[in-house]
Amino acid sequence: MKRLIISGVLMAILFPLTLSAQKVQVEEYVLQNGMTFLLVPRRGDPNVACGWIAKVGSVNERPGITGISHLFEHMMFKGTHAIGTRDIEQDLRIISRLDKVKSRLMNEEKEMIRRLRLGEIENLTGPDNKTVGHKKLLEKFNGLLSAQKELLIKNEFDRIYTTAGASQMNAGTSQDFTIYYINVPANKLELWFWMESDRLSNPVFREFYSERDVVREERRLRTESTPTGIFREEFNSLFWTSHPYSWPVIGWPSDLEGITRQEALDYFSVNYAPNNLAVCLVGDFDSQEARKLAEKYFGTLKRSSVLQPSVRTREVEQMAEKRMIAYAETNPEVEIRYHTVADGHRDDAALTVVGVVLSGRTGRLYKALVDDQKLANQASAVQDSGKWAGSFSITGIAKPGHTPEELEQAIYRELDRLRKNPLEDRELQKIKNRFSANEFRRMENNFSLMFQLLIAENNRGWKTFNTDPARIQAVTSDDILQVMEKYFKRENRTVGIYYTKEIKDKESEALDPLLAKLSRQERAALQPILVNLEKTSGEKIREQLVQMNQAQKEIPEEKQRMLEVLKSLLERRLKELEEREK
Repeated sequence: MKRLIISGVLMAILFPLTLSAQKVQVEEYVLQNGMTFLLVPRRGDPNVACGWIAKVGSVNERPGITGISHLFEHMMFKGTHAIGTRDIEQDLRIISRLDKVKSRLMNEEKEMIRRLRLGEIENLTGPDNKTVGHKKLLEKFNGLLSAQKELLIKNEFDRIYTTAGASQMNAGTSQDFTIYYINVPANKLELWFWMESDRLSNPVFREFYSERDVVREERRLRTESTPTGIFREEFNSLFWTSHPYSWPVIGWPSDLEGITRQEALDYFSVNYAPNNLAVCLVGDFDSQEARKLAEKYFGTLKRSSVLQPSVRTREVEQMAEKRMIAYAETNPEVEIRYHTVADGHRDDAALTVVGVVLSGRTGRLYKALVDDQKLANQASAVQDSGKWAGSFSITGIAKPGHTPEELEQAIYRELDRLRKNPLEDRELQKIKNRFSANEFRRMENNFSLMFQLLIAENNRGWKTFNTDPARIQAVTSDDILQVMEKYFKRENRTVGIYYTKEIKDKESEALDPLLAKLSRQERAALQPILVNLEKTSGEKIREQLVQMNQAQKEIPEEKQRMLEVLKSLLERRLKELEEREK
């Protein structure tokens, strides 16, 4: 699933969610089983951007199974009864035996966990720490995994699509949703209906236990091996006291090691039922034909009699400032985060505008801290409105010779200045115009439109895609002052201070000249992509370059440098592969 790791990172880095600036005509069609279809026919380009969203993310998990939503993202590409195996009956028999052996392994692990609690052993992974019974069962378990591998047809799901001319197949998991998407030729739309309905109606979850190891490795690459990954994770857990946003989307290590296939099946039956799914098609297709295909292929899916539980645990009010100090292989940095509001809250639009006022090269933070005071190399702010709760984050990277504490105090001064000197109508209107222009450009791209409609549908319904721009346009200077007074309080904030850790060996290593153009934070953000670049095919690299070129106008200004470096690295690797093929 390395391909998914790459695009998941790209999606997080390059595609921040924003609001639409003009209305789009959507045909909504709901099957009797509750599955929603959003149809946007667009004549011209003979392709269709196809996506579906499961209204489930890490927020719907619980301690013990954190990371299961993201694990599903992987499992949904492992095939079905018809795809991915040479012998489904033998495959299913092996899966059943794996479940039984795993159950016995977990019983053996109880004794190992008891010894760990008492300090008799240091960890659960060392060979000397395993019981005799555990070693024997593990040998049997690994033998079954090897037997299953002989039956697998690797990447058959991907190959079928690619052979038909489809591209950009991928998926992503967030706190609030899991999304699956692909671009298919218009004359292959029925193939998409069959493929996607098949993996929903006939899931096998083959390679379940070995895929958990893949996700564990992904966690190592994306979090544990990056300079600030584990600290970002810790900071997020410090910020959220009670809310399920506190655990990482990828899950805690002990949970990834312990999730069972039965827990996955139970989770799937509720969260991947048709009444918890929505589809969006944007491109060159006939809507009446699409409705017939929807009934034919998805109409047979059974509605779940058990509804997805609502997210019950809300964040408690923060009563005192929280602070975290970390030493990492990074430039001195500060992050200040405030508890704010969820998507659609009456204060959401004003907070979003505040983020724009402060961010970008023309924003107040950059002008004051980078251009004028020369305290920072970078400074930005953003309102993150989740489905269930929200936060407002301000980050700044200190210039050499300056400390994170200096930067922190300078940020507070800029917030005070914004309070004391409200935005003039002209400045506020320029910001609103920028919203409109950016979102108009986003509407031009079928893929981007499909994403935005699905995410809007997941949160408050797709119609908010058309109505939310008016909320931005209605924001006044008084609204901005009101939200700043309400949320930007000392007792409501969590502050992360990052100092540069002494580095002995790595600092002396010669950096790639392209990567030398980036900050440590930017290099860390790209690391998961670069780690897997050697294993990425030329075809996949070409797809990534197409995605980035299409989205370049939509990428925030402060991330353009990182985008250019990444494109150069991909182009260089593609050239190497092409020369090798000659």
